[in-house]
Amino acid sequence: MPTPSSFDYAIIRLVPRVEREEFINVGVVLFCVQHRFLGARVELDEARLKALSPDADVELLSGHLESFRRVCVGGKEAGPIGRLPQKERWHWLVAPRSTMLQTGPVHVGLCDDPDRSLEHLLDTMVRVKPAS
Repeated sequence: MPTPSSFDYAIIRLVPRVEREEFINVGVVLFCVQHRFLGARVELDEARLKALSPDADVELLSGHLESFRRVCVGGKEAGPIGRLPQKERWHWLVAPRSTMLQTGPVHVGLCDDPDRSLEHLLDTMVRVKPAS
């Protein structure tokens, strides 16, 4: 069995009104050096967003969230930042900011498959389970 690899991750938060400091988790970004993996998954729950900010522009916010994924993939579609090395793109993605899209603190974990770990984190940290 392969030795698990260390990875870093951060939760992507949507803060509709920064001055109120209320947020919802809308995605996860994960970086694993050993697997040369940088990925983001996002799921915007429109009902939760509208509960915090009824006038939020869902289409605009979805576009901004998509930019997280593009920066992870890299290349010219992601603009100048997409041309940076993977590690620098990771640091850019998780840098503190005071905008509507923020990342939480960076956490660490171990994985054999970073893509599967990213999906697990999205499931446990972003998706809301229906009440039983």
